[in-house]
Amino acid sequence: MSKPLTIAIPKGRLLDSVVEHISARGMDISFGSRKLSAVDSTGRLEVYKVKNHDLPTYVHHGIAGLGIVGDDTVAESGHSFTRVLTLPFGETRLCIAAQEGSLTPEKRGGTVTVATSYVRMTRDWFHRRGIPVKIIRLGGSVELAPVLGLAPYIVDLVETGSTLVANGLEIITDLADIKVRLIANPAYFKLHYREIAELADIMTRET
Repeated sequence: MSKPLTIAIPKGRLLDSVVEHISARGMDISFGSRKLSAVDSTGRLEVYKVKNHDLPTYVHHGIAGLGIVGDDTVAESGHSFTRVLTLPFGETRLCIAAQEGSLTPEKRGGTVTVATSYVRMTRDWFHRRGIPVKIIRLGGSVELAPVLGLAPYIVDLVETGSTLVANGLEIITDLADIKVRLIANPAYFKLHYREIAELADIMTRET
């Protein structure tokens, strides 16, 4: 076996799904107590567990040659990667939401104020439509922004929508469908093309 491929996987909502998907294909991953790196049971992968928003930085700088991450995180990073494959879990939507009965941003007129942690994607969406926008960056709990009067609109990931409903909000429009990808540092991909192709084949197999 050649030297393991290096891959960063995200802490948070995707971690269990990523580990389960890889392990189900014979590459068992077990992180020791408080350890943030591990080699899978076959020796094919050296896995680093990192914060989701830091993952593109590790792959961009080649610390990890590969990464598993959502489209939203890649877009917000501003970096470019080789997209190897799309994974069959973790799909969600990036949506504009507001208090029930609110006008759409297009109909509201004037500059629209939006609270979000997805600044780049939000700005691009509004600019493509010629709608002036003021973005307030928040790290979390964006659902409170319309309730407390910080901003009439939010942009956030929506899975079930139950948190929105609980706060009297509703989806106004979808910005993007978000999928989970296996990405690669472009230089690393060229150097390890054969090994990455073998990994992609394994990761797309039915179990």
